[in-house]
Amino acid sequence: MAILRTILTIIFILDCIVLTVVVLMQEGKEQGLGTIAGISDTYWGKNKGRSIEGALVKVTTAVAVAYIALSVILNLNF
Repeated sequence: MAILRTILTIIFILDCIVLTVVVLMQEGKEQGLGTIAGISDTYWGKNKGRSIEGALVKVTTAVAVAYIALSVILNLNF
């Protein structure tokens, strides 16, 4: 069991590093005057799921779920 716990701890540390990097790579979600004038309704605003920003959001979600799951598993007393 100690080997499994060590492996999960290493994966958890790597997950923390990846989560930090992915969050820092994302753009800010500022709501400026552009949203009032309708500038946000451009091609890139409508197709965020296909852009790099959309991919970063999906990766962030997956890595965050892995982070929560690993933290719960590592806190179990087995």
